[in-house]
Amino acid sequence: MDKDTTKSTFKEYLLPFSSEFLLKQIDALNLDKYVKKLDSATFSKLMIFAQLTHIGSLADISLVLRTCEELQQELELESISASQLSRKLRDLDPHLYELSLNHIIQQVQREYGFQKGTEALGRLNLIDSSTISLCLTRYRWAEFRNTKSGIKMHTRIIYHDGAVSPDKVILKPAKAADKTEMDELVVQEPDALNLFDRGYLDYELFDQYCANGTRFVTRLKSNAIVTVIEEKPVDPRGPILREAIVLLGKPGVNQMKHPVRLIETQDSEGNLIIIVTNDMNLETAEIGDVYRYRWQIELFFKWVKQHLHIKRFYGISANAVYNQIRIALITYCLLLLLQRRVAYHGKLLMLFKLVQRCWGEPLTVMIRKLHGNRTRASKGRRTYDHERIFAETLQQFETGEADHLNDLAYDPVN
Repeated sequence: MDKDTTKSTFKEYLLPFSSEFLLKQIDALNLDKYVKKLDSATFSKLMIFAQLTHIGSLADISLVLRTCEELQQELELESISASQLSRKLRDLDPHLYELSLNHIIQQVQREYGFQKGTEALGRLNLIDSSTISLCLTRYRWAEFRNTKSGIKMHTRIIYHDGAVSPDKVILKPAKAADKTEMDELVVQEPDALNLFDRGYLDYELFDQYCANGTRFVTRLKSNAIVTVIEEKPVDPRGPILREAIVLLGKPGVNQMKHPVRLIETQDSEGNLIIIVTNDMNLETAEIGDVYRYRWQIELFFKWVKQHLHIKRFYGISANAVYNQIRIALITYCLLLLLQRRVAYHGKLLMLFKLVQRCWGEPLTVMIRKLHGNRTRASKGRRTYDHERIFAETLQQFETGEADHLNDLAYDPVN
């Protein structure tokens, strides 16, 4: 970080995005050759600001920019019309945000250590899709039922140490089945454990995964045909009801060549859950616990849809929709990086709300509000002098002795 202590929270938040990488991609895609006013980098920052602050329409974005001097100074842009924003969103090459999102994702994983995985499970990949419904009359290109349109976010996230990070996102019209994207989402490396739901059942692919050592855990449909090879003993006092070695599929039709483990357990409401995996080494109870992690990807979808408002779109073309979704995911990843940078261990939503409210104020002000005045500690935990910690951190910012804070793993408490 340089010695300029007047940088706003929004400018600091954008630092990982406002990089040489973005400018190189803009040049490589030849996006700004004839642009006179609204270049692609400025447009991107403005759209991230709109996602961050929940601006509902392009007309409102234009109005906010025209009437907010702080935002004008941040972007070095005084005004832009809604029609210009619409054309830019529609015509901008979607590869720009696809590449930028992948670049930001790599930064998140590097700083959080997601790629390391755990000693027992390895790298845990959660795979699922979420459908975003669209109006049929406005989005004909995404029709998937007689009465509605929609797109799917086919997503792989990494779960590690209680935190999640998007790893890969494929955007397609919702008509295609989930399993059509399995080859793109499943990580075929020995240290990766892929976890997905019943929508991804494909016995032929399962055989391939067994043959090449790709580990997976999934849930089996209740009407699936199985051939039992061996029943395994289970602890009657434990959470596992049954373990068996089986072949999936109908003999002579689609039966798998490789055996898998079948494990039966119950969810919190007492419903039977049938899990299959080709990992023959993990403990049965551990596999049952692993499947419960699948809920983390549902929470990720819920967070993104609810707090980044990607159910309502600024444009109606495929480019406009896909660009906005990727901008929203970039917004999410930038929050993760900021959370790491300011060493905040609370809920991401709290940080999100404070960035919304303090975007024009110096980052030091936002940090102070984020950590607050804590004078009471819970029993059994260490107590920290938060005022002293903040004062020292603030002094480091103001004197330019804060280079160590650029290490996103830095924790000012320790």
